[in-house]
Amino acid sequence: MLRQQALRPAMTCLALALAATVSAPVTATARETTAHRTPRAECPQLNKDLHWYGDNRARLQRMIDERGTCGQGSRPGSPKPVAAFDWDNTIVKNDISDATLAWMLKHDKILQPTSWRATNKWMTEAAHRALTRACGTSVPVGRPLPTSTDTDCTDEILDIYADEETSTGKTAFSGVWNHRRTVPSYVWITQLFAGHTPAELTSFARKARAENLAAPIGTQQTVGTHSWAGYVRYYEQQLDLIRTLRKAGFDVWVVSASAEPIVRAWAPGAGFPDDRVVGIRNLVKNGRLTTGVQGCGDVGDNTGGDVLTYMDGKRCWINKSIYGIKGAEAWRQQDPAHRIAFGAGDAETDVTFVNDATAGHLAINRNKTELMCRAYDNADRRWVINPMFIEPNPRQKTPYPCATKGHMNTDGVEAPLRRPDGSVVPDQEDRVYPHTS
Repeated sequence: MLRQQALRPAMTCLALALAATVSAPVTATARETTAHRTPRAECPQLNKDLHWYGDNRARLQRMIDERGTCGQGSRPGSPKPVAAFDWDNTIVKNDISDATLAWMLKHDKILQPTSWRATNKWMTEAAHRALTRACGTSVPVGRPLPTSTDTDCTDEILDIYADEETSTGKTAFSGVWNHRRTVPSYVWITQLFAGHTPAELTSFARKARAENLAAPIGTQQTVGTHSWAGYVRYYEQQLDLIRTLRKAGFDVWVVSASAEPIVRAWAPGAGFPDDRVVGIRNLVKNGRLTTGVQGCGDVGDNTGGDVLTYMDGKRCWINKSIYGIKGAEAWRQQDPAHRIAFGAGDAETDVTFVNDATAGHLAINRNKTELMCRAYDNADRRWVINPMFIEPNPRQKTPYPCATKGHMNTDGVEAPLRRPDGSVVPDQEDRVYPHTS
């Protein structure tokens, strides 16, 4: 649940790949005539006044020059290269779903369900009992729960969402699910919004947005008795990167594991229209959100949330929404012509689609194992790693366990992370982190 260097001559710029330490071989594209290309003075440039780690800005600029209107994208009839960004902790600092849920709890906007067990098919009987006890049954179904004053109810909701345990430590979700396609707690937060119209949820998210943007960086708010992040910020570096990609001819998308009506409240701040936003899409009945979720690939719409814009699900939704690929084929990595050119993310939920990118991968370092193992292994030498731009995490002191626990299997068992040739990625030291003098 990321946010500059003078141009080299055009031939050199196009011959350089986005590489961590070495340049890629000169390609046929780089040898082509530059007669039809945009003059160098007009090539879109990243803002040199915004700080990136190390030489990351220069490496991103090379990727933009290589694949945008000053490079391959300038060829007549060439399709637009696609860039896809995760949202939470990638374009902004902190999580907009968390911010919206907190606002709704503080303003009595969660509606009493027919049964807590009915909200999520993986919810345990222990969680159902805990929520029923904490929130009571006196409020009629479909009416607002008094969570602004009922701290027991609010705390139980937050414990089950954030910790996947009841307030007494009992497991909140159990059963079988594909761990590379969904997470019960991710589904449940969207299911808590059931009963509202999509427009109402977007309105709540806008109000949460205003409060969180106004709050000073570092603010913690109290929700129930919990301390909860109380601010959100757009990363200026990411806004600049998105603007520059667009100017360079990229088709830029958001693919988020937050509910889509929430993302739509925030997306205009980064210049995204609704038709370039993909989030979790709950089914709508009689104009109101339900606990059902739209499917993808060969998984149809369902009440359980078997597929989210999560991990392999993000690839499926990209293939479906951007490239029009249907059925089981949408789960598979496509040929380079039907894959994104650039991907950016911050966590395991993003690793599949970011790894699919053909020209560049941006990993915001939040110490998430599978993403950072891919990024540090840098198999195609096109990975860029950057600490969080605001309140970055310190260096992870122990190596990422890529060789033993770097990959999440579909059954939830951690396993060695492998390259396309089957070789195991060795454990990786955390090398990109904020340095203090």
